[in-house]
Amino acid sequence: MGYGFLAIICKQIHVRIVAYFSASKRNVIVKNILVIGGTRNVGYQLVQRLLEDGYNVTILNRGMGEDDLPEGVHRLRADRTNAQQMKRALLAKSFDAVIDFVLFTGREAETVVELLKDLTNHYICVSTGQVYLVREDISRPFKESDYHGRLLPSPKANTYAFEEWKYGMDKRNAEDIFANAEGFPYTVLRLPMVNSERDPFKRLYGYILRLKDGGPLLVPETPNHPLRHIYGLDVVNAIMRLIETGKGKHTAYNISQDETVSLDDFLGILARLKGKNPPTIVRKKASELEAAGFLPDCSPFSDHWMSELDNTLSKQELGLTYTPLATYLEKLIEHYRKFPPQPPVSYRRRNAEIQFALA
Repeated sequence: MGYGFLAIICKQIHVRIVAYFSASKRNVIVKNILVIGGTRNVGYQLVQRLLEDGYNVTILNRGMGEDDLPEGVHRLRADRTNAQQMKRALLAKSFDAVIDFVLFTGREAETVVELLKDLTNHYICVSTGQVYLVREDISRPFKESDYHGRLLPSPKANTYAFEEWKYGMDKRNAEDIFANAEGFPYTVLRLPMVNSERDPFKRLYGYILRLKDGGPLLVPETPNHPLRHIYGLDVVNAIMRLIETGKGKHTAYNISQDETVSLDDFLGILARLKGKNPPTIVRKKASELEAAGFLPDCSPFSDHWMSELDNTLSKQELGLTYTPLATYLEKLIEHYRKFPPQPPVSYRRRNAEIQFALA
């Protein structure tokens, strides 16, 4: 037996000992948690939190790329769109809770119900506020009671609107499978735009860079929806509350910050926290910005498919509290100051944006 193998075994034993004593200090029994996804954005942050709190964590994904998760995480490999691969990966396993970040269709939901109905005490599905945006005749902010009703007809195929509509419809189909599965212990969390340290699209960071260079910000005239986002770590806190209490089964909850602000106010808060003057905002017709190739990159928070959610039920039934907008924006600004990522691809045309705004 080589020294390298011994070192790996010793490290795994160390991880389990640390988990045991971490859990003991908190007076809880170590629980086995499965995270489907878990290597990007909020999923990564959740896995870190679970490990810190002494849980045994397994992640299931395709394993196609590298990640920076600790070695103490157990790994299962499967393409979640392939029912047979999922069945082989989960064979003879059980989990106290399952958190699913990458479920997108009704067919995938059917596989989840079939495979997990007897393998877990609590299945938590991360969904989207977009399930409301395919509804007809409802007003912002959306409440959970707005879910049922007449749906929008399909837009023209092979368009951006169609892809966004289909995303919302597919998520609804998945949620409906859970709601109609007798005895399946699910909870659905519906999220709006998530602002986090690990946003792979760097949407907030794109605004920060534009504020930093001092040039005008291009924004479409419409739809100009008010913003009501969520901080990534608040999503983690919501999931931890469900895991620790077992509350919320057979229910869907909106998870959202308390504040509703206009885009102008949002950018004003960002500018103040950056020590900058309020930005010059130049509004143009959305059709002109699209024709010039600037949307959605120049202002991703101006998208028509931007949900606004009422969080009252989550506070009443789950006892959740949410980080104030200015507080978490300050944290994100500081994070990007310490760990500046590569500018998003959308920022490469910044000079053209400025010229277009000044024309």
